[in-house]
Amino acid sequence: MKAIVYHNYGSPDVLRCEEVEKPALGDDQVLIKVRAASVNLADYARLKGVPFLIRLVYPRARADGILGPKDTRLDRDMAGEVEAAGRNITRFKPGDAVFGWCPGAFAEYACASESALVIKPDNVTFEQAAAVPVAALTALQGLRDQGQIQPGQKVLINGASGGVGTFAVQIAKAFGAEVTAVCSTQNLDTARSIGADHVIDYTRQDFTRTGQQYDLILTVNGYHPIGAYRRALTPEGIYIMAGGSNARVVQALLEVTLLGPLISKQGKQKMGFMGITKINQHDLVFMKELLEAGKIVPVIDRRYPLKEIVAAIRYFEERHARGKVVITLS
Repeated sequence: MKAIVYHNYGSPDVLRCEEVEKPALGDDQVLIKVRAASVNLADYARLKGVPFLIRLVYPRARADGILGPKDTRLDRDMAGEVEAAGRNITRFKPGDAVFGWCPGAFAEYACASESALVIKPDNVTFEQAAAVPVAALTALQGLRDQGQIQPGQKVLINGASGGVGTFAVQIAKAFGAEVTAVCSTQNLDTARSIGADHVIDYTRQDFTRTGQQYDLILTVNGYHPIGAYRRALTPEGIYIMAGGSNARVVQALLEVTLLGPLISKQGKQKMGFMGITKINQHDLVFMKELLEAGKIVPVIDRRYPLKEIVAAIRYFEERHARGKVVITLS
């Protein structure tokens, strides 16, 4: 089968589309014929090998664990059809259309754990379904678990036009919140189209200086000092950092780690950082139900065939994608 592999850390140019063996099916696995996959920041980080810690967090590199990737496959988000099911699998059978998370999804076939898959709703395409897992669950867990979102709250999504941000706007609306989306001028209409009650063009206005306060702020991209976010929070408001560039994430993490506990002691505001997204079937089912109900519509910016993976990652690298970048397979 054809698969995207990389043998060295580096730019998208190190990616190769090669002929490799179809993955062997284990008793507790499902073999998927991949129809679509999507690009996430974690894929880009693994490809570059930055921040340096990622070389230790992900499967160890060859030799001393530093020089290059041992697991040469990329991507985790995918949608496709069940080709075969291991003998211990009870929920899926050949022919089922599914979406979820599995290693090496930039390939014609991939093996997934039963617990990382759900049935694809009939009202969404394979491409739309492939856009969901990591980005949508990051938004969900940031808003629900970290942010403790409640109906009627004023919620602000900073970085509302990217992969996580477009899901966050829609998920917050599904929870009954009044949502303000912060994005660039060219993405204001997109934010409105997915349900934002209010939009702020960050190139023209700094939301931390408007005097408006929010019960919950989820920031996916864009950076303000922690004091500025505090100014934009209600007295009992919650701020959650859920992504951004490596430099911004590191700076925000240091601020939250060092100043967050002090802020909590001084008042009732909470400052938190979204850790690794937990891919689990319960949350995938939750997203499936929102998709079926039409409360979530994945936003796809561009689609690339598998052979154009280098161009796809380069475009993602520019960090101007409106929604998700999707890889399609026949």
